[in-house]
Amino acid sequence: MSRDHDLPEVLGRRLLLRGAVAAGALTAASAVPGVAHAAVPAAPPKAAPYVNPLVQQRADPHIHRHTDGHYYFTATAPEYDRIILRRSRTLNGLSTADESVIWRARETGDMGAHIWAPELHRIGGKWYIYFAAAPAEDVWRIRIWVLENSHPNPFKGTWVEKGQVKTAWETFSLDATTFTHRGTRYLCWAQHEPGMDNNTALFLSEMANPWTLTGPQIRLTTPEYDWECIGYKVNEGPYALKRNGRIFLTYSASATDHHYCVGMLTADADSDLMDPATWSKSPTPVFTTNDTTKQYGPGHNCFTVAEDGRTDVLVYHARQYKDIVGDPLNDPNRHTRIQKLGWNPDGTPNFGIPVADTAADTTAGTVKGSV
Repeated sequence: MSRDHDLPEVLGRRLLLRGAVAAGALTAASAVPGVAHAAVPAAPPKAAPYVNPLVQQRADPHIHRHTDGHYYFTATAPEYDRIILRRSRTLNGLSTADESVIWRARETGDMGAHIWAPELHRIGGKWYIYFAAAPAEDVWRIRIWVLENSHPNPFKGTWVEKGQVKTAWETFSLDATTFTHRGTRYLCWAQHEPGMDNNTALFLSEMANPWTLTGPQIRLTTPEYDWECIGYKVNEGPYALKRNGRIFLTYSASATDHHYCVGMLTADADSDLMDPATWSKSPTPVFTTNDTTKQYGPGHNCFTVAEDGRTDVLVYHARQYKDIVGDPLNDPNRHTRIQKLGWNPDGTPNFGIPVADTAADTTAGTVKGSV
């Protein structure tokens, strides 16, 4: 993997001109780190059809679009033993981009097993990765951990282990994501609450710094509907999208087989996010398995924007088959996928259905598919 990962010292003229046209969009996107934003409408060229699967055998995907003009990709590797990173100037380019291992699990002790669901965030001029891990000797004692890199290029510098994110309980916890709203940084994550009859619920807390919660932590949602409780009672994998005067918080539910699906919470942007009553929960899943397109167990999503700077893109993983032999966690074929996110007339997101795999057109040397 001998790619030169140096970031450009000066932005290219073309990128600067494009940035001038969409300056308002870039300003809005950088104002709220960790939350996907759409940009000010422009007149971009039509994007190429998305390639799906985008990245094979990479689950729990996270794509960060940075101000340097690159998309940065990380995800869970099926061996659960490392954190990987790719980058490209286009979303489709992530499919063939060189992949670097930026951190490996320890051989013993904490952070030695079940390296799950990394997310890459740029906060205060530094890079941070949130991920789940367990001790090598106690592989289900999973907790949330943080890495920090002060180098402007996340492929360079040193990733420093900042330690465990300490929550109210020492219980199974994972899938941390962070976002800011009105100058306050929040962490949202999944955890088992002592005394509750579930596997995980979702919690929210304000943060003192990128690895420390201020408390209190509030419970946003717990598995209650039938579609959230198939195989396991799970709410996990949260991610925030701010738009149309609201904050939409997606999450995943049920076991990680074909029952896995996406639910959604909604809060008014003017409300107190630390008041549980602020958040309303959709009674049905917003994104589910589809037999027609042959996509099973779509979930653990995030959001980014297309190269035009304004089109919202849904990022998620899914399998291409329904039947799994043994534990779904041992099946490596959860692939990263992307598709355009639509919007309803009432300002709520329209997820549609997971699109079918793209088909290679060998005669034309192109890829056919739907954006």
